[in-house]
Amino acid sequence: MGPEALAQVLRPLQKLFPASRHPNLTVGLEVSDDAAVYRITKEVAVILTLDFFTPVVDDPYDYGAIAAANAMSDVYAMGGEVALALNICGFPSDLPPEVIGEILRGGAEKVAESGGALVGGHTIVDKEPKYGLAVMGMVHPAQVFTKGGAQPGDSLVLTKPLGTGIITTALKGEVADPRHVAAAVESMKRLNKEAASLLRNAGVHACTDITGFSLLGHAYEMAERSGARLRFSAEKLPFLEGAVGYAEASLFPGGACRNKDTYERWVHFPPAMAEEMRMLLFTPETSGGLLAAIPPERLSMLLEQFAASAQPSWVVGDVSKGEGIEITL
Repeated sequence: MGPEALAQVLRPLQKLFPASRHPNLTVGLEVSDDAAVYRITKEVAVILTLDFFTPVVDDPYDYGAIAAANAMSDVYAMGGEVALALNICGFPSDLPPEVIGEILRGGAEKVAESGGALVGGHTIVDKEPKYGLAVMGMVHPAQVFTKGGAQPGDSLVLTKPLGTGIITTALKGEVADPRHVAAAVESMKRLNKEAASLLRNAGVHACTDITGFSLLGHAYEMAERSGARLRFSAEKLPFLEGAVGYAEASLFPGGACRNKDTYERWVHFPPAMAEEMRMLLFTPETSGGLLAAIPPERLSMLLEQFAASAQPSWVVGDVSKGEGIEITL
């Protein structure tokens, strides 16, 4: 479902759960974000999220691991740690048990890597495989990351390169270089756990993860909720090897067009920027990195901590007064 259609169907539901009736619900439908947050005590809040999708790669183990990492990413985008997870499964009746076992093993090992526990799930028969997780995380109520709060002067830091969506689309079209696919798989399987911990220690004003609504879609959500303008330098944006080439070959998934239709009105591109590069920034990502707005006085310390932990990071832009998104060359 595209972002506009999703917003339309969710809008009527918001009135059913007013904040006055749910004072402990600090992040819900009224202030939608990457996940829901419910305060339990003054020192403990739970984060709830779920995500699942059809296969994006051929190897069943990698598919399970990527789907699990993607689902848990929303907990990290809210500043939390994974506590519990439940499998969400839809498998064809003729899918070999050993294939299903590998999908579930990939997901389970990622949950174990997160420090959380896989405690069950639900399975249905479906014509096309679908797998993901419902995830519960934990966070201190005062340390919740949200999309709102980016302030003029903040730097924008990205923790994974872009391009997974177009590379997996090229894979489905049987035109992807295996080296490009392998690098994309490793990026998608990498948890945002360590990146979130470093961001939490440094302090951030706003944060989100880059997934199906693309860099520009998720960045616009941050800009809109913060009442600010996000500016990206095109030359500083990191891409997985092969992504730009596949964009130049116009191997875009359908989701890129939906994102463009929804968010293009809020994005100012430089006239010299090629249409293929514009579309690449609207292309959905799978299990992408975190995009965080960092106070300028904390940026150097944060980058040093990322380097010391061998965690990738890129300063890709900044926050200014205004609204929407601006791309510069």
